[in-house]
Amino acid sequence: MGAKIKGAGSSKIEINGVKHLKDASYNIMPDRIEAGTFLCMAAMNSGNILVKNVNDAHITPILDKLEESGCKLNIKNTQIEIQAPKKIKAVDIKTMPYPGFPTDLQSIFATLLTTAKGTSLVVENIFENRYKYTQELIRMGAKISVEGKTAVIKGVRKLYGANVKATDLRGGAALVMAATVAKGITKIEEVEYILRGYERFDQKLKELGVDIQIKNG
Repeated sequence: MGAKIKGAGSSKIEINGVKHLKDASYNIMPDRIEAGTFLCMAAMNSGNILVKNVNDAHITPILDKLEESGCKLNIKNTQIEIQAPKKIKAVDIKTMPYPGFPTDLQSIFATLLTTAKGTSLVVENIFENRYKYTQELIRMGAKISVEGKTAVIKGVRKLYGANVKATDLRGGAALVMAATVAKGITKIEEVEYILRGYERFDQKLKELGVDIQIKNG
């Protein structure tokens, strides 16, 4: 477009203003966090789904961990098909700057691990206070202990429906994911957090067979 910018890939970006910018065409890249969310949701439900319009290079750490947990992946062009086992195996994850494991999928993957076989360790290296959602999962029957930046998750056979609250965007999506496998009805408050980060989230879940309703007020 004619801008004068340098420093890509470094910690410093320098911009020199120009009088005019030119027209340009640009394709927005797929949302890697949304793709990872649906893949993890399929894994938690022992499902088999096809996620379209995804760049697998953007979510390599997630795909690696899903395979380590026992999921089978078929990657072709911009599509990923996941076939999940009846019960996934426990794995350890630690968040890192890109291209490492994304912090925005930490709560999603940790929720997946709540029903895994065995004990998992989750280490959050990017942000502080990003385990608030774990208290809500504990109310649903999860066994999670948090100390500093580390969460220890002991897999349980079943989660149970409860009245919980979304504490942030990704933590809220994690609670929705937990609700899809929980026995009984789960009511999630503060859903506006979730809806600002996922387009047509409830409709996409309904297409996958989830019984979900969003109620105003």
